Amino acid sequence: MEAKPIAKTEKQKSLAGELYLASDPELAADRKVARRLTRMYNRTTEDEIEERKAILRELFGGIGPNVEIEPPFYCDYGYNIFAGDHVYVNFGCVILDCNEVHIGDHVMLAPYVQIYAAYHPTDAKLRNSGPELAAPVRIGSNVWLGGGVIVLPGVTIGDNTTIGAGSVVVKDIPANVVAVGNPCRVIKHL
Repeated sequence: MEAKPIAKTEKQKSLAGELYLASDPELAADRKVARRLTRMYNRTTEDEIEERKAILRELFGGIGPNVEIEPPFYCDYGYNIFAGDHVYVNFGCVILDCNEVHIGDHVMLAPYVQIYAAYHPTDAKLRNSGPELAAPVRIGSNVWLGGGVIVLPGVTIGDNTTIGAGSVVVKDIPANVVAVGNPCRVIKHL
């Protein structure tokens, strides 16, 4: 007798880049935990450094020893975010981490940077039926994302790269460049 394939959970589908239902009870419960932790984090003061570190260690999937995030900060799950060492995140950052988001070492995110691993089908009928999609985002080491940068699902930004303020990063950006615009494009090789 042939064994039946084991059905994937909605979380596994999300991480595999397959259509998944965000309304799944497990994912809804996970988001609730992240909302509680980010609410706690956003209520801390600049003098509560150890409390902030403890909350981030509980929230993130992995985090370097020297990470500073200015409140307010928002994310979907938190456990899909992996931040390296010496990461600075300025005010108003949003990370929709429905898939993994990797941030290297010595990365600076200016105010209101948005990183989206989540997206929706472009077919209206499919989109209206409820499933969503997600693709991983990777930000290399020694990267600076200027104010208001938006990084879309599936994008990789190479090491030693600067993305200019207001840019919308829709495709991979190589290492050792300056890139700007909407859509973001390389304007200078370093």
